[in-house]
Amino acid sequence: MTKEQDAIFSFIFRTTADGIVILDADRTIQRINPAMAAMFRLTPDECVGKKPSQVFKSHGLVNLLMGHGERHGEIRLPKQRVAVGFGDDLPGGGRIVLVHDVTEQQMLESRREALGKAIAHDLRNPVAAIEGFAELVRMSGQLNDAQQRFLTRITETASKLGNILRPLVDLAWIEAGMPMQHQPCYISRLIREAVSELADMAQEKEITIAISVQEPMPPVMGDPDRLRRVIYNLIHNAITYSPSGITVAVHAWEDGQQVYCSVADPGPGIRPDEAPMVFDRMFRSKDENVRKKRGAGLGLTFARTVIQRHGGDIWVESEYGEGSTFTFTLPLAKGAEED
Repeated sequence: MTKEQDAIFSFIFRTTADGIVILDADRTIQRINPAMAAMFRLTPDECVGKKPSQVFKSHGLVNLLMGHGERHGEIRLPKQRVAVGFGDDLPGGGRIVLVHDVTEQQMLESRREALGKAIAHDLRNPVAAIEGFAELVRMSGQLNDAQQRFLTRITETASKLGNILRPLVDLAWIEAGMPMQHQPCYISRLIREAVSELADMAQEKEITIAISVQEPMPPVMGDPDRLRRVIYNLIHNAITYSPSGITVAVHAWEDGQQVYCSVADPGPGIRPDEAPMVFDRMFRSKDENVRKKRGAGLGLTFARTVIQRHGGDIWVESEYGEGSTFTFTLPLAKGAEED
């Protein structure tokens, strides 16, 4: 390491808010930065030269420090704080672990959940009441065609409003720039999880989901829950708007710079004049076959927002009447292999 590199490392080591611990080949603490020591109410002098189990009471951190290869996990800090840790081996047998305090991030996420539940609860009750009274009107006597049509529209609109409450809150939260998780994510795992969630829906429509993933696939850094929801939304749309008996193809690969993931279906496709608007909030196609399906018009908006927040891009290629392929990219997090 040159003097300039050493100076840069020393500056980052001393000033970063993330905790850093470096062990030698004997798994003895060689260096610990001020942030790491402060997280555990210690001083660097109390730690250097000792084994992790002699210094730290957190089993999660000790396991991370004593482990082998790339690992990550949750770490409990004093004062009921929470962190995530990332560890990897160093040349020569040593090990380095970085610890990132996520307490505030989890608190914000908890508040978001509480807000979503409160809004959903406060609005769901009156929406349910509207649906209930509409049904009572339908049962109260003979209705003419116009009245029957109006009641149907009331019921459909109330149902749609009920379905979009929680997704709309989550989308607004993300668009407001609230933090998301930042950890290694493996697209192949997220695809398998999303497909598993949609297995019953696909089986009901006799739709086959074919998965093709390049192996090995390096990880990306991001929020695994929200990235899984992006994949879920794309596959869900493909199943929803495609006829029974077809195959939905999910493909993932990388080119050394980015990870690509595509979802293709031989469904109705998208009208050329509507293609630029499919990612817009609450957009629904004018196609009657599409409008017959229930939807809030938020799934693709959510997907675009999440992918862009991760530094990626998303687009659609479609031939009206022939099908559509939605593809997104994410930057690679280099230097790790999937377990």
